[in-house]
Amino acid sequence: MKVVKFGGSSLATGSQVQKVLDIIQADEDRRIVVVSAPGKRFDGDIKVTDLLKSYADQTIAGADTTEILMTILARYQEIAAHFLLEDDVIISQIKQQLIHLNRVHYPSFDHLYAAFMGHGELLNAQLIAAVMQKKGLPATFVSPAELGITVTGSPRSARLDQESYHAISNYQIDDSRLLIIPGFIAYTNDGYAATFSRGGSDITGAILARGFHADLYENFTDVSAIYTVNPKIVPHPQSISEMTYREMRELSYAGFAVFHDEAIIPVIEANIPINVKNTNDPQTPGTMIMPNHAVNPSNPVTGIANDNRFAALYLHRYLLNREVGFTLKILQILATYNVSYEHMPSGIDDMTIIFDKAQLTPEIKAHISHDIYATIAPDELEWLDDYAIIMIVGEGMQQHIGTFSKITAALSEAGINLPMINQGASQISTMIGVPVDRMNEAVHVIYHAVF
Repeated sequence: MKVVKFGGSSLATGSQVQKVLDIIQADEDRRIVVVSAPGKRFDGDIKVTDLLKSYADQTIAGADTTEILMTILARYQEIAAHFLLEDDVIISQIKQQLIHLNRVHYPSFDHLYAAFMGHGELLNAQLIAAVMQKKGLPATFVSPAELGITVTGSPRSARLDQESYHAISNYQIDDSRLLIIPGFIAYTNDGYAATFSRGGSDITGAILARGFHADLYENFTDVSAIYTVNPKIVPHPQSISEMTYREMRELSYAGFAVFHDEAIIPVIEANIPINVKNTNDPQTPGTMIMPNHAVNPSNPVTGIANDNRFAALYLHRYLLNREVGFTLKILQILATYNVSYEHMPSGIDDMTIIFDKAQLTPEIKAHISHDIYATIAPDELEWLDDYAIIMIVGEGMQQHIGTFSKITAALSEAGINLPMINQGASQISTMIGVPVDRMNEAVHVIYHAVF
């Protein structure tokens, strides 16, 4: 049995939805279908999820929401009309649910945003099920609540209650029917809507693959494979036919857009293979993501990822390596301001702490600087806001000596300095820091050095 997830671009229009139906019908093992909200139809278009956020904003502001509500409804009507369902009861039901959203009392604005934005998937799953039934396919809409999926934590960055897996596995599946399930949205034990973080539909798909003990998790998107590097930086790069879970995690963390780095943890824990495929070209094999032992790397490097979302704090103090508790004091200061760090490469007198810039405001940075000066009195402290990270990842790097020397030689020849180099203990990834304005150039140089 396969769990199949379709992204927003795969469900943006009626013609795209027809491709989805063809894909589902082409393989009888595709029984569990996870859907995203309708995405962009063309460059400059607005995703339904973003329209729902505007609806939430206007609701909070007490503004007239008639126009935004009708804009959202029109996206679903457009898909329904393609299948001659524009006057069907399903459109009336979607309209009533949209109207009801701004008549509910929510415990907080976060709860309100979660309910509004999560409805993109919830309504689309109902519509897709209705379309399938119109086409004579035995499909049933199933809500996360019916499956027993419950979450805890922040309403807009929910965490799965692990008891959900037991509930999902006990759900009685009718082998003659397709289950159409919304991604992204789930519910707390109190019955409030919540959403997963970035890549939420991917998370839902992975959870269901594990809960239903699927043989394969297929993730359909708008690319035919995962590429070795961002095609917007290096035109026509090589594609990746297979890769390991931990390679995918390393690359996702550092900027690969196919998966949010947390999204595939449920299938990793269950050792379920993932197949990334293209809705617009479903016959192409795509990229298989598998357990470490199942992949025999043919190249030292599998992929190169890059991201400029980072900032760094550089500290210098003589003999810092001899002071017991030095790092602990810094971590306690960061915890005071609810700031986590990404990496912390250090030397005998120096330390660089790398952060996700989203956590930092000028006020927080000023407080952290003040507390560090007061607590450990560094000889030098400097914030580096112009900071990008490039991650070079490959299981084969453990067996191939000299790969990184080839990379550094190419960067040196290009005149690109490396203010930071950090290799993980697994030896499958090496991280380098570069100035933001030379990031794309450095990615080019590295790609041509290793591929």
